[in-house]
Amino acid sequence: MTLESLTGWRPAAGAVVITLGRRSTPLLDRARVYACGITPYDVTHLGHAATFVWVDTLRRVLRVLGVEPVLCRNVTDIDDVLDDAARQAGIRYDHYAAFQELRFTDDMSALGVRMPDHEPRAHRYVDTVIRLAGALADSGAAYVRDGGVYFRGRSVVARSRLDEETALRLAREYGDRPDDPVKDDPFDVAVWQPTEPGHPAWDSPWGPGRPGWHAECVVMSTSTFGPCVDLHAGGADLRFPHHAYHSAMAEAFTGVTPYTRNWFHVGTVTVDGAKMAKSSGNIVLVRDLLETHPASVVRLAIIDRPWAEPWDYAPGVLNVAAARLEDLHQAAGRHVGHTDDTSLEQLRRLLARDLDVSAALDVAIEQGGTAARVLTAAFGLS
Repeated sequence: MTLESLTGWRPAAGAVVITLGRRSTPLLDRARVYACGITPYDVTHLGHAATFVWVDTLRRVLRVLGVEPVLCRNVTDIDDVLDDAARQAGIRYDHYAAFQELRFTDDMSALGVRMPDHEPRAHRYVDTVIRLAGALADSGAAYVRDGGVYFRGRSVVARSRLDEETALRLAREYGDRPDDPVKDDPFDVAVWQPTEPGHPAWDSPWGPGRPGWHAECVVMSTSTFGPCVDLHAGGADLRFPHHAYHSAMAEAFTGVTPYTRNWFHVGTVTVDGAKMAKSSGNIVLVRDLLETHPASVVRLAIIDRPWAEPWDYAPGVLNVAAARLEDLHQAAGRHVGHTDDTSLEQLRRLLARDLDVSAALDVAIEQGGTAARVLTAAFGLS
């Protein structure tokens, strides 16, 4: 949906500039967007959904601005947590992943989240990770040790601007094994890790093993888009270690910096201040929400707020979103005698300026007519 298709509006000459966070990114006709997708080991909760609804909203805004987004959203179907979940369920890891991915796809479809243009799955890129590991070892950015290949990561911590204690805590939390004695440095991470009982394994020049998590995203992104992307999206909780190592590994391999022109780190969803997670017992399932509320209400509850800020969820937010949606629909039905080009340009500026959805909705509800219809259609709020 574009402003042009609804109103005959034409963008001004020159690049489209979208600002995310404190960085502006000029774009021409396309935007390469890589989004860290799911590890298919569990049902979809609101924390997952918030990230992917915001990525979908980013795509829709880019189209409104006259830029065609090309989205790659990966599936991490080789991962230790997936192996553990499949083992507990008594199912092969790949069968378990396929089932959970299907449930995720159904949930996203129910929420009106459009399918990505590319959806690479990690199990199809094992050979590519082996090539990456060999190339990084040949260049000195990684080293071979006891059947594994380890990326030198000390500089990644410095780039992340985290203190060492915090970085170590996050590395342990996300399975990077900083205490592994085989590594030269606690912050080195596996590009290729040697085989262990209970995990799948593939042959490699260093012996049987499996890809490291960060390396999987490097090869899927690089194979799809080449050495860099315009926007890299994902949850803010992935900023370190995952995104930090992804970008550092990609830059070490390609020699192209920066790996991404801008980041889109969506704020974490919490309940009573605690991150929404199965381990915390505080998850809110998307399927449960959709049993009592239309998808457009759930979508609006997610996006009617600053995208980068943490969101502490409470059930009452859905009632607020329902009332807000009714206001938007009534505004869209109001007859306005002429197309208000000033209002449409104001919408464009607000959306290009850090995806200020809330302010754009305020304008659309106040002005009514075409402005309200544009946002209703563009954001999937019919």
